Amino acid sequence: MAKIAFIGLGNMGGPMAANLVKGQHQVTAFDLSAAALEAAVGHGAKKAATAAEAVKGAEVVVTMLPAGKHVRTVYETDVLPNAAKGALLIDCSTIDVDSARHVGDLAAKAGLEMVDAPVSGGVGGATAGTLTFMVGGSEGAFAKARPILEKMGKNIVHTGAPGAGQAAKICNNMILGITMVGVAEGFLLGKRLGLDVQKLFDIVSTSSGSCWAVNNYLPLPGPVPTSPANRDYQAGFTADNMLKDLKLAQQAAQASGASTPMGAEAAQLFNMFVNAGGGPKDFSGIIKMLEGK
Repeated sequence: MAKIAFIGLGNMGGPMAANLVKGQHQVTAFDLSAAALEAAVGHGAKKAATAAEAVKGAEVVVTMLPAGKHVRTVYETDVLPNAAKGALLIDCSTIDVDSARHVGDLAAKAGLEMVDAPVSGGVGGATAGTLTFMVGGSEGAFAKARPILEKMGKNIVHTGAPGAGQAAKICNNMILGITMVGVAEGFLLGKRLGLDVQKLFDIVSTSSGSCWAVNNYLPLPGPVPTSPANRDYQAGFTADNMLKDLKLAQQAAQASGASTPMGAEAAQLFNMFVNAGGGPKDFSGIIKMLEGK
């Protein structure tokens, strides 16, 4: 059993912290949202008044924060000045590669091991403890982090040096954003051509058009019962978050000289959807905009 500080208890962080408690770890939690913090306490976590208080005495610090600026601030202000000697730092946020490497460098200068470990799997995966973790950091830090991550996920992949976890995450989510738009367009075309949605799904899901966005997250109601399309696009992964990740991918593409025209187009489409008020909806809800509704 480890003493774990968990900072950031949103849609993903809350259930992740709850799974650490289920894994018999002693979790001290903090979030700016009183409601999120109370929910964590309800799952067995101990409440901290501040992020710094949560970190003091912790053997492991896990953070799940919205953006790079939040990660930089929390690590510089709360985590690194208060982390115990030998503490392991795990950042599960999805942020830009530069910020991940920046806080990793600061941790190394402080004599602390750190990994960037963004996740894939959405709220459902966070709740079920089946997330995929893409982990950047040294072999030693990865070995220490793995037993902690295994309480929250099923697929733990060491992607390389510090920052590599973030690089893998933005590549994965750029692919997801592009494919969701393609799936939406294909099924909308099928409807216009008079095809039955269930029959088209039966074909596509077992042929060359098969992909995760079809088989697990079809953006039309019916064939996939667990899809957000069956609950008015209540978010498992919001369009706001997808747009954030697509923008991160475009920043990385520009910095590295990579050509990503489809990624750029997907970013523009999701930007339109968010600007039209779709930000809080599930990202698969972009099909409504493409349908003209």
